[in-house]
Amino acid sequence: MLMVKTKLGPSAIHGIGLFADQFIPKGTTTWRFVPGFDLKIEPDELLRLSEPARKLFWTYAYVDKKNNHYILCFDDERFINHSENPNIIQKRVGREVEGREVAARDIQPGEELTVNYYDFDKDADRKLKGLGVYGG
Repeated sequence: MLMVKTKLGPSAIHGIGLFADQFIPKGTTTWRFVPGFDLKIEPDELLRLSEPARKLFWTYAYVDKKNNHYILCFDDERFINHSENPNIIQKRVGREVEGREVAARDIQPGEELTVNYYDFDKDADRKLKGLGVYGG
């Protein structure tokens, strides 16, 4: 679930991007997994979905490197784009399984929010190297 105000817009990185709609100070939690709002499924469950549903997952979900679950964000977080110099980083606090994202530095209103997919997504190569469906 997004914890800060954001908006969607055209991205210079890829298609649609997620942009700050407020000042976000360094260290602010910008997103965290919320059961019942965000969706987590096992890889074998994905195979039971219809082809259109699987395609949606392969486009917008990530495969958590720590637990191998597919995580699909319900809100616009799914439009966050990759950067090798991201302004958002993933963090795990205490016993959190899915973790959270925090601002790596101060982020200005209108700035595109970015993460490094390789930090948390086991499926980053497919998304970034054109090995299949990629949706932002």
